[in-house]
Amino acid sequence: MTADDRVFDDRATLRLCTAGSVDDGKSTFVGRLLHDTKSVLADQLAAVEHTSAERGFSGLDLSLLVDGLRAEREQGITIDVAYRYFATPTRTFILADTPGHVQYTRNTVTGMSTSQVVVLLVDARNGVVEQTLRHLTVASLLGIRTVILAVNKMDLVDYSEDVFTAIRTEFATRCAQLGITDAYAVPISAKTGENVTDQSAVPTGEAPGTSWYDGPSVLELLESIPVHAGRALDLDFRFHIQYVLRDHASDYRAYAGRVSAGSIAVGETITAPGGRTATVVAIDTSDGLGGAGAADEAQRAQAGDSVALRLDTEIDLARGDLLTAGTRPEEVREFAATVVGLTDTPLTTGKTVKLRYGTSLVRARVVSVDRIVDIDSPEADRVGEAELSVGLNDIAHVRIQTAQELPVEPYEARGAVGNFLLIDQASGDTLAAGFVGTRLR
Repeated sequence: MTADDRVFDDRATLRLCTAGSVDDGKSTFVGRLLHDTKSVLADQLAAVEHTSAERGFSGLDLSLLVDGLRAEREQGITIDVAYRYFATPTRTFILADTPGHVQYTRNTVTGMSTSQVVVLLVDARNGVVEQTLRHLTVASLLGIRTVILAVNKMDLVDYSEDVFTAIRTEFATRCAQLGITDAYAVPISAKTGENVTDQSAVPTGEAPGTSWYDGPSVLELLESIPVHAGRALDLDFRFHIQYVLRDHASDYRAYAGRVSAGSIAVGETITAPGGRTATVVAIDTSDGLGGAGAADEAQRAQAGDSVALRLDTEIDLARGDLLTAGTRPEEVREFAATVVGLTDTPLTTGKTVKLRYGTSLVRARVVSVDRIVDIDSPEADRVGEAELSVGLNDIAHVRIQTAQELPVEPYEARGAVGNFLLIDQASGDTLAAGFVGTRLR
C-alpha cells in the first residue's frame, strides 16, 4: 500500500441526498457529479451513450446513471431512492437521490433520514415552488441543518444574476423560518456542468456563464462541510444492548451494541435500568479486546461505534436495555410523537402495533391521532376531527401507549435518539416512522 493509498483510506465520508420538484434536474445533477468525479465504470458509460443515442440526445443523458429502475427509465422520472457512491481525493460520499413527486414523500423521508446535508434543486425558470418548501419542511422535521440550494438550468435563463438573487433571497427567508441554520445557494447548470464540480464550466464565448458568481461550486461546498456524527457527539451517552455475550469457559461477559449518542471511556460510570450503576472496565471491538494495556483508541467509544462493553459488576441485562451516562431519560408508558405514514394501511386510533425503539420491540397502541400536518400550509392542518387516520405520506401528531415502560426522549441529532418504528402485528409491515415529541407545529 502506498502512502497515497493510506491517505485515501483515511478519507472521511459525507452522507448527502438530493431533493427537489419533478424535472428540476436531480438525476442529471447526480449523473454530472458521478461523471465529473470519474466515478462511472466504462461499461456504464457505454450503456448511457447507447441509450442516449436511442432517445435522440445529442450528448449524454446523465440522468440515466441514476435512474436505474426500468419503470423510471420508461417514464423519465425517479420513483425510488437511488443510492450512489463517489469519491474525490478529499473525501468519500454516499448520496441518496430522492423522488420529486408528491406521492413519494415517504421515499424522500427515507433518503433524508440518514443524511447530513441536503442538496435541494430548483429550476431557475420556476424558482421556489410548493415541493421545494415541502422538502425543506421534511429536512427540518429530520433535524437537518445544512441545505445547499442548487439553482439549476441557469443556461435557460441566460445565466441571469437577478433571477438567482431573487430565488436565493426567498430560500434564505424560508430556511430561517424553519430553523435551518446553514443554508447555501449556488447557480448551476447540470447539463453544462456550470458550478457543479468546477466553476465557470461554460466555454468562453458560447454563453455568458456565471462570471458574476464568486462562490464555491456544489462539490467544493460538499468537500468543505465538516464531517462528523452530527450533534450526536454532543449528547449524553446512549447505548442500546443488542446482544449479551457470554463465554463460561473464560468467564467472559460483555454487552454488544452500537453507541447511539455521546461517548464512553474505560473507567467511566454507566447507569442501567432501575438506576443500577457500574464502571466500564474494557471496550472490545472487532479488532480485539480492550481494557488494561490496550491502545489508546480502544479506551473510548463514541457515537457510531459498534463495540462490546465489559463492566466491573454483573448486572442482569438483556437485549433492548439502555445503558446511559449523564442524564437518563424518564421511563414512561405513554408519549406524544410525530409519525410519517409509510404504507397504504391507515394508522387509526386504537390500533395495536409493535413498536421498535432502539433494540427494544414491544407491544403498543395508538391512543389518539391528534393532528394531520399539512406541510404546505399550517392553516390547512386537520385537527379536532373525529376518526382522523394516518395514511401513506401523511405526517401526524399522535399519542402512543406501550405495554411496558420505555426510556424515550425527544428526537435529536438525525435519529441518534428519539426515533422509532410502528410495525403491523399481523403482516410485519412497517406502518410508520416516528419521532418522539411533536414537531413542525
